[in-house]
Amino acid sequence: MAESAAPLMTSLQAIVGDFHVITSAVDTAPYVTDWRERYRGQARAVVRPGSTAEVAAVARVCAEHGVPIVPQGGNTGLCGGATPHAGGDEIVMQLSRLNRVRDIDTENATMTVEAGVPLAAVQHAAAEAGLLLPLSLAAEGSCAIGGNLSTNAGGTAVLRYGNARELVLGLEIVLADGRVWDGLRGLRKDNTGYDLKQLFLGSEGTLGIITAAVLKLFPRPQTSATAWVAVKDVAAAVRLLGVVRQALGDRLTGFELISADCVTLTRAQFRALPDPLPGHHWYVLLQADDASANSPLLAQVEAALADCLSDELARDAVIAQSEAQAAELWNLREHISEAQKREGPNMKHDISLPVSRIAAFLARAKEALDTALPGVRYVVFGHLGDGNLHYNLSAPVGVPSSTFIEQTSRANRIVYDLVAELGGSFSAEHGVGQMKRTEMERYKAPIELELMRRMKRALDPHGILNPGKVL
Repeated sequence: MAESAAPLMTSLQAIVGDFHVITSAVDTAPYVTDWRERYRGQARAVVRPGSTAEVAAVARVCAEHGVPIVPQGGNTGLCGGATPHAGGDEIVMQLSRLNRVRDIDTENATMTVEAGVPLAAVQHAAAEAGLLLPLSLAAEGSCAIGGNLSTNAGGTAVLRYGNARELVLGLEIVLADGRVWDGLRGLRKDNTGYDLKQLFLGSEGTLGIITAAVLKLFPRPQTSATAWVAVKDVAAAVRLLGVVRQALGDRLTGFELISADCVTLTRAQFRALPDPLPGHHWYVLLQADDASANSPLLAQVEAALADCLSDELARDAVIAQSEAQAAELWNLREHISEAQKREGPNMKHDISLPVSRIAAFLARAKEALDTALPGVRYVVFGHLGDGNLHYNLSAPVGVPSSTFIEQTSRANRIVYDLVAELGGSFSAEHGVGQMKRTEMERYKAPIELELMRRMKRALDPHGILNPGKVL
C-alpha cells in the first residue's frame, strides 16, 4: 500500500493543492466519525476539491488506482453513509469547498447551487431573492445541500412541498470514471427519455457524486400561524390532522407529533426552552403559511382549533402571537435529537407508515417492547403529516445505555417487522448508509434488490463509489 500511496497522493495534491489533502490521523478525525459517533473509520486521506473539475479529476485518479471514494457534505448523517470503513483504504471526498450559489432565476423560480453550500445558506439566498426554499430540518445550519439530495432528506415541510427529490429540477453529476453529466436544466416539463436525475437522488453517493443542483423555489410566505396543541392520544392527533387539512388546504406546511417524554427530555438538557402546555401526554406542533400579506390565515387557524376544542378533539392549544414565540415552539421540537445525543446512546428508528396506521403501530409496538425490554423509555416524535415517525428507545431508568444498546438487534426486529406488516418503511428520511444494509436484505423484494444492483454495476462497475453503503 505504501508503494501505491505515494503516486496517488502526489496526483491528488497536484489537483487540489497540498493544503486540501489531509492525511494525519488528528486532522482527519472529524471526517471519519459520524455525527452520532456510532461509526468510526479510517481513510488514506481527506481530499477537499474546490470545483466540479477538481472533483472529476480526483475521481479519475481514484478510478485509475482502484481507490474507493466516500463523498461527504456536512457530515450530519445518522446512518453512517458518509463515514469510511475501518480498513483505511478509502479517501473521503469532502465537498464543503463547492460552496457557490451559481445562479438565481427569479422569473423561473429556480436557483443553481453547488453541493457544499449549507442548507441554511441556500435558504438565506432564496429569501434574499424574495423566494422560499422549503426544505427545512434540524441540522440545516451545518448540513450541506448535496448531502440532503443524496439522502433524499425530508424535514418539517414535506406535508406541503414533498421530500428533497421533489424540489430538484436538474443535477450535475461526476460519475465513477470522472466524466461529468451536466443535467442542470431548470425545466418543469422535459419528457425526453428517462429522468436520470432520480437515479442519483437518494442514492447516497453510490452511483455518482452530486456537485450541483437546480432547485425549485416558491413564493415566500407573508403570513404564518404556529400552534402547539395538546391531544388525548395519537388517534386524536390523526383526526386533528384531517380537520385542519380540510380547513386550511395546502397552506398547512407542517404537522409534528411530539410526546410528553420528548418535552421532558429536551427541557432537561435545554432549560431555557418553553413548556407550553404541561400535563398532557401528546402534543401537535402545526404551522400554516400563506403567500398573501392580507390572508385571514390566523383567524382560520383559530377557528379550526376552537372547533376541535369544542369537540374535545384537542384538549388545549396555544397559538404563537409573534415570530419569536413561533421560533421558541420550533426550537423545542428541533432540539429533541440533540437532547437525546447528550443523554447517551439510544436506539433510533426512522420509520414511515400510512398515517391511518400510526396509532395501531404505536400501541402494538409498545405492547411487544414492554415485554421484550421491560422499563424501556419511548422518545417518539416526527412528521405525522407525512407518516414519518422518529421512534426512539432509551434505556430504562438505572440501566446503563451501553448495556441497553446490546439489545438493538432484538428491538429492531420487533419494530421493523411490525412496520413491514403495516405497509411501512424502515427508512423514511435518514437513508440506509451502513446502518440499515441488513434491513434491505430482509425487507426489500428480491427483484428490487436485483434492479438496484444492476444500476450499481452499470454506473460504478468497479464498485469504488461509497462501497458498503445501501447495498
